[in-house]
Amino acid sequence: MKTEPKIAGGFVNESFQQGHMLRDRAAFPPAKRVEKTKVVIVGGGIAGLSAAWRFQKRGFHDFVLLEMCDQAGGNARWGENEVTAYPWAAHYLPVPGRKAVFVRELCEDLGVLKDGKWEERYLCFTPQERLFLYGRWQEGIEPAIGLTQKDRDQFRRLEEQIHTFRETEKFTVPMEVGFSEEIANLDRVSFLDWLRQQRLDSKILHWYMNYCCRDDYGAMTDQTSAWAGIQYFASREPEEKGPLTWPEGNGWIVRRLLERVGRYVRTDRMVHKITQAGSSVRVFAGDTEYVADFAIFAAPTFLAPYLVEGMAPLRSFEYSPWLTANLTLDRLPKNYGTDPTWDSVCMESPTLGYVDATHQTLRTRVDRTVWTFYWALADGPASQNRRMLLSSDWNYWKEAIFHDLERVHPDIRQCVSRIDIMRMGHAMARPTVGSIFSPERKKLKELRGSLLFANSDVSGFSIFEEAQYRGVVAAEHAMQRLSKN
Repeated sequence: MKTEPKIAGGFVNESFQQGHMLRDRAAFPPAKRVEKTKVVIVGGGIAGLSAAWRFQKRGFHDFVLLEMCDQAGGNARWGENEVTAYPWAAHYLPVPGRKAVFVRELCEDLGVLKDGKWEERYLCFTPQERLFLYGRWQEGIEPAIGLTQKDRDQFRRLEEQIHTFRETEKFTVPMEVGFSEEIANLDRVSFLDWLRQQRLDSKILHWYMNYCCRDDYGAMTDQTSAWAGIQYFASREPEEKGPLTWPEGNGWIVRRLLERVGRYVRTDRMVHKITQAGSSVRVFAGDTEYVADFAIFAAPTFLAPYLVEGMAPLRSFEYSPWLTANLTLDRLPKNYGTDPTWDSVCMESPTLGYVDATHQTLRTRVDRTVWTFYWALADGPASQNRRMLLSSDWNYWKEAIFHDLERVHPDIRQCVSRIDIMRMGHAMARPTVGSIFSPERKKLKELRGSLLFANSDVSGFSIFEEAQYRGVVAAEHAMQRLSKN
């Protein structure tokens, strides 16, 4: 009888206990000191770091960034072991189109875009993606084998409709560039209902649409606004080059940003209260009261009613619980295949598959590697899945991960020596029906007063371009207002 090797690991980057202190209105000790600054940035994810990048680049230095965790980056955090660096969540950046002006500017600053050309070593190597279906691998994630003529016709019809939507230029990244009330009706129906209205009922097409919504939004098609479902496809060029990726995923971008703005970042600083009085704002974190002209709220917006004195509860903000795991492999499974692939997905799995952190290596031989495994708990009520996520122990999730991977790699248990797991109860905003065009979001976008909201969830969904756009725009607004005072 073969003995199963001992698997090391545990939960990492746990912060929900701190969040629950805010939820439960825990008492915090009074501030012992007061610090004055022009701007306080609350939250060190991509939105907050992008605001800091804009300030630093414009020569504005009178600000601080407060981050609750011991590592900045938010959903772009990364880890590293003796094998490689690896992502904890966001693992790539789509090659930005011409309308993503701020992303292209950042890429130029970081040397990713030079003289209009993308640095080849940062473009994902081939093979990029593969899908396991009917007992075999196919290249690409969109199903291409085992389709009936009806399936093919429906994929073609959907592609034609997406092309029509793309040509309107009302579906853009970032969304504000093409945002139009003319298409608000698409936000009033679910993506699933919209597909049905178009007489698109192919089971394999619906699997793929659900996969895409789970991947970008952590939600199923019946939980997703049709506007967001269409945006997923119509906002991108059909044959875009890329994506851009690194061993640590978007953690590479965070590292480069911290090289520029790290001196302004203060980690382990959980903000527990924000008050506004006259033209100033007071931010309380730890034993310090920060008095500023502006606060840029770049943390997830659902936290704001627990922090901002007098702020009403939010109604159109819903978030998806996620689990990610990094598996250290001492060898590849026997049936892995001959070509190391960046992103591997299994059809009909409840998970999103895994990416290989060593895919971008220039080494001719890789014996050990790290797989980053993604699981959006999308099926069912988010609150129920959140409770399950946080109440189940590490061994439960380890077994669930192995159970999923064994359908493709029967010997995976003999390959893995360590599994570290990160749980995110509110990982990303869900673009639920009616939420994108809601009056609540419209109001938060207005950038009025001394408190400026800048998280990507103000757009209604959590992607890099939206987070960066919100952070940069908030920073520019603050600088413009300060220059007039």
